[in-house]
Amino acid sequence: MEQNVDIRALNELIESRSAIVTNIKIGMGQVIVGQTHLVDSLLVCLLSNGHVLLEGVPGLAKTLAIKTLAGIVDGSFKRIQFTPDLLPADVVGTMVYSQKTEEFMVKKGPVFANFVLADEINRAPAKVQSALLEAMQERQVTIGNDTFRLPEPFLVLATQNPIEQEGTYQLPEAQVDRFMLKVVIDYPTISEERQVVDNHIKGKSQEVKAMIGLNDIVEAREVVKQIYISEEIENYITDIVFATRYPERYNLGDMKQNISFGVSPRASINLALAARAYAFLKHRGYVIPDDVRAMAHDVLRHRLGLTYEAEANAITADDIVTRILENVKIS
Repeated sequence: MEQNVDIRALNELIESRSAIVTNIKIGMGQVIVGQTHLVDSLLVCLLSNGHVLLEGVPGLAKTLAIKTLAGIVDGSFKRIQFTPDLLPADVVGTMVYSQKTEEFMVKKGPVFANFVLADEINRAPAKVQSALLEAMQERQVTIGNDTFRLPEPFLVLATQNPIEQEGTYQLPEAQVDRFMLKVVIDYPTISEERQVVDNHIKGKSQEVKAMIGLNDIVEAREVVKQIYISEEIENYITDIVFATRYPERYNLGDMKQNISFGVSPRASINLALAARAYAFLKHRGYVIPDDVRAMAHDVLRHRLGLTYEAEANAITADDIVTRILENVKIS
């Protein structure tokens, strides 16, 4: 990492270009009550070219959040309800025969949108999950003999219901690892819920107008790439990741019995990318340790394997990440 970076100039650039974040949050706030963590997570992934796996009970504004975001940035939105009888072609598309032209034509699936909600992704069999996850990874889809690029930006928000597990197909670890963040959302506060009820009673509109364009997002991504990450921050990130694999090196030997396997190198990459995007949300041209800590749970929780002993003792991945953040210090 270069050490002669002009932090002041970079900060001024980020402060001016990150104004779009303020506009997006204002627009989201006109429709979404609370759920600031969900909104921030969507923006982090949007700015980092990542995807979100969301866990929460029904009715917590998941669909409304991504649909509103799509409207604000003037992007296309599609919702896919995952069910046991869904086929890969229902997601990515297929070839259909046209009697008019007597030829096979490409019929693109709902994955061809800027914002895709994969609702209850764990209700569809593995081959359907793989079709979506491959599209997420490759940013392209092959239908017949032709390959089609997916639109840019492209963000998938996949949801899981943590309570109702009957008739579900658990996502394999290798597939879950492709999601940049796994976000767990909780119920709104009592004041937020009162506001939600009041908005519905008064018939407040949930429609939003486009406030920025898709090109603004693409340009913002290029600016985010310029945000400075010092060597100390890079070392801090790798130390956090290595603590999940070798806890005894970080005075966390008692945690070894709770960890089945540590996180992959993809976690290091995504933690750095997420911290950089989070700094952009804070209108800052450089990453600080608080940015890393703010994103650590969302980046690591779905990549960490727990032992049966940990599950028996009700120890969660979040508990382990919290212990790591308490013990691993920036050098």
